[in-house]
Parts: sequence; C-alpha cells; structure tokens
Amino acid sequence: MKHAANLISASRIFLALALFFSFRHTHLFFLLYVGCGLTDMLDGFVARKTGTQSELGARLDSIADIIFFTAAAAGIFSWMEKEILVFLPWIIATAILRGANMIIAAYKFRTFAILHTWGNKLTGFLLFITPLSVLYQQRVFLWIVCAAAIISSAEECLIHMTSPSLHLDRRSLFQRRR
Repeated sequence: MKHAANLISASRIFLALALFFSFRHTHLFFLLYVGCGLTDMLDGFVARKTGTQSELGARLDSIADIIFFTAAAAGIFSWMEKEILVFLPWIIATAILRGANMIIAAYKFRTFAILHTWGNKLTGFLLFITPLSVLYQQRVFLWIVCAAAIISSAEECLIHMTSPSLHLDRRSLFQRRR
C-alpha cells in the first residue's frame, strides 16, 4: 500500500504513451484517455488517504501530466488539422511560459518543478475535457482553455520568481507564503 499512489501515477505514464498509437481509433483513444483521467484523480487521493505523499509521487504525477498533455494535444492536432492554426500562437506562448517556469525553477531551486496551483488544476481539467469539445465541434471552448493555460502559466511564473523556497503544493499566487 506504501507505493500504491506511485504505481497509479506510473500506470498513467504507460496509458498516456499508448495514446500516441490510438489517434485513428477513436473508441480506443477515449478508453485510454478516460483511464488517464481516472488515474490522475486517483493517485493524489490515494496518496493523501494513505499518508504516502512524497516528492517522488509529485514528480511522477508531473511527468505523467506532461506526457498525457502532449499525447492529448497531438491527438487534437491530428483531428483538427488546419483548424488548429488559429490557436497555435496561444499554444506556443503557453509552451514557452511553461518552459520558462521549468528553467526558473531549475535555476532558482535546483530542481524540476510544476506547481499544483488551482489555476494549473483548472487548466488540467479543461484540457481533459477538450477532446470532447473538439469531437462535438465546440471550438469556442478552445479559447477558454487557451486563456486558462496562459493565466495559470503566468501565475506559476510569478510564484517561482517571488517565492524564497519551492512549495509544489502552493495553491495560488495569493496564498500566504510558508
């Protein structure tokens, strides 16, 4: 039971990697996709309930999130083809900000870090339901996702730049520093 949450996170890594091979098989993609989403919710819950939260678990979760996001984005790009071009500047800006956040954290705190802020959690949830919006031709939803991603990326950047120490579970820029 001590490693259950980490095993759940590791399983999400494998499920997310499998997503890359399922773009042309819609039912398989959504089955794997839902599996990734469920394991994303379950790993943190299990860790908290069993008192097994760890730095390794937080890092596994972040790695799994990156692979999951990349696979989902690749799927959306393959389905939308040229329609995605209007969103591309926002996607690139978000990727640059996220990369800058990792560089700032690596330089300042000497470690890889993605914060678990409310903004990042909201963006993650919106990204999770994005393939459904694409499937049902709800393109306006993608603008909401882009806005949430830019705002949460900027917030994380400000947190990294103004925090004297790293707290992966800091919820927002406005949360009192520890």
